[in-house]
Formats: sequence, structure tokens, C-alpha cells
Amino acid sequence: MKRILLIVHPTRPAAAKFANELADQFSANKYEILSNYPALVSGSKPIENVTDGDFAIVLGGDGTILRAAEIVRGHKVPIIGINLGNVGFLAEIAQPSVSEIVKAVISSTIHAEPRLLIKYEVTRAGKVVASSWALNEITIERNATQMLELFLQIDGRPLSKWGCDGVICATPTGSTAYAFSAGGPVVWPEVSALVLLPLAAHALFSRPMVVSPDCEIVIDVRSQAAQISADGLRHFDLQENDRVVLTKDSHIVELAYINPGNFTDRLVAKFKLPIEGWRGESS
Repeated sequence: MKRILLIVHPTRPAAAKFANELADQFSANKYEILSNYPALVSGSKPIENVTDGDFAIVLGGDGTILRAAEIVRGHKVPIIGINLGNVGFLAEIAQPSVSEIVKAVISSTIHAEPRLLIKYEVTRAGKVVASSWALNEITIERNATQMLELFLQIDGRPLSKWGCDGVICATPTGSTAYAFSAGGPVVWPEVSALVLLPLAAHALFSRPMVVSPDCEIVIDVRSQAAQISADGLRHFDLQENDRVVLTKDSHIVELAYINPGNFTDRLVAKFKLPIEGWRGESS
């Protein structure tokens, strides 16, 4: 039996309503329905395992899509994001109807985009004490009033020491999230790169950098208190002399679109960019 994962935002009534409408139509087409909140979706079962070939339909915002990525990572399960709040970069530009979604999944007429993931390992006294991964970004930030001292190395060579509030390492997917708010560049999703961005660094060389995802980025913590965070969801407290190693993850996550448009359209919609007077053809 084919399966659909309905991943809903638990406090948005519109998400549960939409999910139940989807569940009814998919059930009528012999799909098994799984949900992260089965109490909100009639006839659904808990998501206890994920298998290749499933589809994940996310009803919420970009934060809910990040939660969905936690569920499907390591499996070939496309994520279709249906944004029920503000326009997000990870979801469809315009909200498709229930029948459009069901038809696209059944006929496999969706456009899937593989998205780069980044991972970290924290070593302390020569032992790995923590590891995680991110779809958007990994951040190291102070959790005390004093600024951080961080020493950056790339591919085994020293680059700079920063007194700063923190540092962000973002994927192209995350370049429009926290990194963008902190002054980083927008990177198109198909570009294979990472953005490295110091936060409020007291240093002459503190501009955003775009580096190869095949690089090994090493950050040594020279301060007593800091925290590392993956997508703002998974946190770990750092100590002085900890070493953080950032590399490309071995897994990807697929974001899928029923009406793909392109990334330029999503930028225009998100920022309400002025495009009046464009003389090209209507999309």
C-alpha cells in the first residue's frame, strides 16, 4: 500500500482542516495515512518509520518543513510544503487545491529538488561529544554577555581569529533564512556552496564568504560559554577548547513542488519586489 505522511503544525486549525481533506481523498485512492499528530488527522496512524517512496505533505510554514526534514532525512521521501502562513521560501508559492495535490502525487507529476545538508561534530579532549545536521544553517553563538573568541580554519589552514557574537554556516537553502537577516548573500538552491558568515565580528576581515561544500571548516572555541544550534531546533552547549568540524552531510533532502515556478519567483513573492514594467512574457 502506498503511504502519505501528513505533517501538520499542531496549533494551526487550518493545517488540521487541510490535512483531513487530503486524508479523505488519499484514503479513497487506497493510500495509508500517517501523521506526526494522528489525533488531529482522522484515520491516520503515527509515523513510526519512513520508507523510500513515501511522500510527505507539510501543512504549516518553513519551520514545519524543517521538522519534516528531521523525519524523512536518510530516505528518498519528497517533501511538498503547503504554506498556511506567510510566504515561505521552502513551500509552494501559491497554495494548490486538495485535488491538485492528490492528482500530482498519484500521477507523480511533481518537481523534486535535492537540497544540500550540512553536518557538525564537536570534539572535546579528542573525543566526539556531539553531532547533528541542518537543512538551513548551523550557528555558533554566545550564551553569555561576553563576546566569543573563535579561531577559523579551512581545509587544515588557519584563516582568522574573530572576537564576535557568533558565526553562521548556511546551505543555499538557508541563505534566505538567518544568514540573510545577518547580511549574507542569497544563493540559488542549485548552486553547490556554503555561506560562512561571522556575526558582529571585531575584525578587519569579517565579510560573508562563499566556500565549497567539499571544504572542511574547523572552528575552535576560545571562550568559556557558547552554544551550537542546527536549524534552531537541535542545540548543544560548547565549552572552551571545543573544536567544531563542519562538513557536507552524506544525505540530502528533497523539496518537491506541484507548481515549481522557480527560485526567482519565490524571491519576488517573499520580498514583494518591484517588477512592474517588466516586458517579458507572463508566467
